[in-house]
Amino acid sequence: MMRRLACGLVLLVGLTLGLHAPGAARQVVPMPVAPEVVARDDQGNTTVRATRLTQDIQLDGRLDEEIYQTVPPITGFIQQLPDEGAGASERTDAWVFYDEDNLYVTGKAYDSAPPSEWVANEMRHDVMQLRQNDSFSLMLDTFNDGRNGVAFLVTPLGGYSDFAITNEGQNVNNDWNVVWDMRTGRFDGGWTVEMQIPFKSLRYQPGAEQVWGIQLRRIVRRRNEAAYLTALPISAARGNSVIAGLWRISEAATLVGFQVPPLAIDAEIKPYGITGLRTNVNAVPAIENDFDGDFGVDLKYRLTQNLTADFTVNTDFAQVEVDEQQVNLTRFSLFFPEKREFFLEGRGNFDFAGRGGGAPTIFFSRQIGLQSGQIVPITAGGRVTGKVGPFDVGLLNIRTGDEATSGAEPTNFTVVRIKRDILRRSTVGAIFTSRSRSLVGDGSSQVYGVDGRLAFYDDFSLAGYFAKTQTPVGNREDESYQASFDYAGDLYGLSFGQLLVEDNFIPEVGFIRRDNFRRRSATARFSPRPSIDLIRRFVVSGQFEHIVTADDGVLETRGGQLLVESEFENSDQLSFFFNDDYELLTNPFTISSGVTLLPRGYDFRSYRASYRFGAQRPISGQITLGFGEFWSGDRTSLSMSRGRIEVTPQLSVEPSITFNWVDLPEGKFNTQLARTRFTYTVTPRMFFSGLVQYSSTGDSF
Repeated sequence: MMRRLACGLVLLVGLTLGLHAPGAARQVVPMPVAPEVVARDDQGNTTVRATRLTQDIQLDGRLDEEIYQTVPPITGFIQQLPDEGAGASERTDAWVFYDEDNLYVTGKAYDSAPPSEWVANEMRHDVMQLRQNDSFSLMLDTFNDGRNGVAFLVTPLGGYSDFAITNEGQNVNNDWNVVWDMRTGRFDGGWTVEMQIPFKSLRYQPGAEQVWGIQLRRIVRRRNEAAYLTALPISAARGNSVIAGLWRISEAATLVGFQVPPLAIDAEIKPYGITGLRTNVNAVPAIENDFDGDFGVDLKYRLTQNLTADFTVNTDFAQVEVDEQQVNLTRFSLFFPEKREFFLEGRGNFDFAGRGGGAPTIFFSRQIGLQSGQIVPITAGGRVTGKVGPFDVGLLNIRTGDEATSGAEPTNFTVVRIKRDILRRSTVGAIFTSRSRSLVGDGSSQVYGVDGRLAFYDDFSLAGYFAKTQTPVGNREDESYQASFDYAGDLYGLSFGQLLVEDNFIPEVGFIRRDNFRRRSATARFSPRPSIDLIRRFVVSGQFEHIVTADDGVLETRGGQLLVESEFENSDQLSFFFNDDYELLTNPFTISSGVTLLPRGYDFRSYRASYRFGAQRPISGQITLGFGEFWSGDRTSLSMSRGRIEVTPQLSVEPSITFNWVDLPEGKFNTQLARTRFTYTVTPRMFFSGLVQYSSTGDSF
């Protein structure tokens, strides 16, 4: 077994030494000669020249400085959706300036519709609803590698978002946040945007003279139109997404003609303090006016131009929102996403292949500071992320304290992740995780793994990983691997995969839903874009999975699904699903209080229909009705999810509700889950939000 891991490591070292990633996949057009600021060749390759400022720009959204009269704008945006290669339906002018400290990107978005028809109903920083608004976006490939970048989005109301793109969208980290500023304004016939991005907020190669990748995007939501500075294939939309084209970094333009300042000391300090007064007359002994308090600090420091260190002492998670409740009608654990800010920022540096299809998550940060549902205090920790030469690195070490209820003892958590770009759009990497106190026995536990992804042309990819755990349980049947092939064209899609998780594969700083299984899967898709006014795309797809036990090959799960879907021009979506499933229970399964399923095989077929109202609407959401066989009986379900009601541009209500009516020979039961979030936005940087939840499972709010 160790021989396989050693072979994997040798292969990884050989690839990293023998292969290299070219500087950028894009072709460079000669720099335009002043006063011109953009040049294009016959193949659509584009070069943009930045203009140095000779006087300050007032960041007010007006665009009334003299430089706008002397420097011609960047124009000629090209549609990706809905009409690939056509000119944008609305004109957009853009400018790129710089001075000693900042990069400025400004835009003038003309719109023939009155403001009442613009889609502008969200201001909160970084929320996903911003992607459903009209917007102007900037992407910068600061290492000019044609695969990684950072992006900035602004809406007409001044809502803004920043995010990091890794490996052309294989990972998009919406929790990446840096210091930058922006302003918006309106004029008769459109709206304006000004972005000011300090060079010290960005990572880039050493040297004053720089060559970066740049992409600009304009979204007109009422038409579901996405137009870019450069021509992008419709397949880069990954279906019908108006936002995904920004991830195709290799086909961005080239930014030249500017200089950056030398590295300066850059540090951020975020102290916190919290106090409380507690009274409990029913306690023994009684507690009256018991004062309690705590404090801590987070520090971010830039070690080099490309490497950032974060330190935390007595970490504060008091402001973290509670988990959204879920109803579990399966025999496997639920997955709750990470919400703590310290772990969210920079998480893309620690991502390991194998996500999806039931694959283990090798590093899952919620294992740190939580045990048996109890909060375990984080004493101190540090993290280093960034680039060292050709390698992307992520290093993390966290020390947690003890907690009486869960029995947690002081523990060290360590993660080392290294990744390198190879060829044009491919990567290889390795990961190591360690927990100093194992939960399955005396001693520590570790995970060793290697992974890779080879991308060919625009739409083909091969991916896989091999990982091995070392725990007190032993060193047999402790491996996992995955191999997959994927073709993701616009008209057709096809994928195959195989996943193995052995019985003693236990990633104790990760997450795993089930163990001891071998999964084979396949999907096929046909998605034409018919010449019908109301319909943008039809989708017909089928998928199949076959899961057996890893040790003796007994069939545990078999599933097939047929999907027929219509995606409309207004972004509404109508979907029909048919599922044919088989599950083998080897132990009694208590699905609800007083309702237990006996060990045996279960065949069941079910149907589901859903209609999704486009998120750009004042009232949006998805309604789903399901019915059919379920285990030994029947189930009917009705849900409303992704709900959003725009009361005003500042006040929104986001309801969600799910009902299940289950009728089994072993017993009947119902479940209800309701959730509503109320949000009032004062400015893009300040809002008030409240979340109310109810679950019938625990009969609790």
